[in-house]
Amino acid sequence: MEDDAPVIYGLEFQARALTAQTAETDAIRFLVGTQSLKFDNQIHIIDFDDENNIINKNVLLHQAGEIWHISGSPVDKSVLTTCYNKTSDSKVVACAAVWRMPAEWESGAHESPDDSSNNPQTLELLCHLDNTAHGNMACVLWEPMGDGKKLISLTDNHVLLWDLQESSSTAAISSSATLEGKGQLKFTSGKWSPHHNCTQLATANDTAIRGWDIRSMSQIYCIENAHGQLVRDLDFNPNKQYYLASCGDDCKVKFWDVRNIGEPVKTLEEHSHWVWSVRYNHSHDQLVLTGSSDSRVILSNMVSISSEPFGHLVDEDDLSDTEENNQEEKCKEPLQDSIIATYEEHEDSVYAVEWSSADPWLFASLSYDGRLVINRVPRALKYRILL
Repeated sequence: MEDDAPVIYGLEFQARALTAQTAETDAIRFLVGTQSLKFDNQIHIIDFDDENNIINKNVLLHQAGEIWHISGSPVDKSVLTTCYNKTSDSKVVACAAVWRMPAEWESGAHESPDDSSNNPQTLELLCHLDNTAHGNMACVLWEPMGDGKKLISLTDNHVLLWDLQESSSTAAISSSATLEGKGQLKFTSGKWSPHHNCTQLATANDTAIRGWDIRSMSQIYCIENAHGQLVRDLDFNPNKQYYLASCGDDCKVKFWDVRNIGEPVKTLEEHSHWVWSVRYNHSHDQLVLTGSSDSRVILSNMVSISSEPFGHLVDEDDLSDTEENNQEEKCKEPLQDSIIATYEEHEDSVYAVEWSSADPWLFASLSYDGRLVINRVPRALKYRILL
């Protein structure tokens, strides 16, 4: 069996919310949230069995509504947040809540699919992130290096910092900031920086990217017109504290050094439609994944702006002495950025891409028709990076 072959899993409902389970570092696990208007929505817990190349799934009911965003606690693998739609007074409102997976879900693990689908377990509500005063929830972000007690929610034009108390059964807003400016300003997405002791946040609204200091809840930078159209997603380079990737409806992926926001450091123009998702690899920051409405997932090698711009992507066993000398010369030159692979297993818009928390060479992508694809970094490249 080809080691690099993709593994595909189909959900029966549409879906656009995907996350890797960050607190789970042993098993390769992803969580997917569905969007069904007619039926109870579900969280699919997807475990990938690497040795046998198969997917095991468990389903939990999320009776609150269509799931737009999902995120797992960084420390407790049974706790997660969702942003979801609910209808109240014939208006659709976007809400958020903190949930716990029932303790028993694993005991029903990996039975034949028929058994588990008859009586799926329901998520236990820990608390609502009550945002009635602040408008619609866009996303919820956990403090990346924290103890699982701090959350940020982006709602319409507010940044809210929450403290979870009493084993996450209550949530209190400890501080907030408001997006100022003309018109109906709304956040589309954000990312909590893992650097600077987790005191910084980047947000996207319309075509702008803003940086915030969470301690004072004040804006520290603003990249106006970062993209020609709506900015859809952001991600911080895990190894270089000032580097940020963004993507948007102008079909571009841009890389920024936030100390110098006049121009992006690099721009990728490989997608032919809106780019919904961009993710740096957690261990090898030259590897960048993007997913787009052109139904493609692209894996890029952005080595020139990575933490190893001179790399060691050469297999020295294959070199003769003269080549080795040439190679040493070459090693002093930065490596070239390139597209490593384009994945075309999807037939619909790819709304989310995520790297596994347990295996740095493995990633998942999710398209709106409910197709989840698990892929690996090509083996040849993996060995070039490692050796």
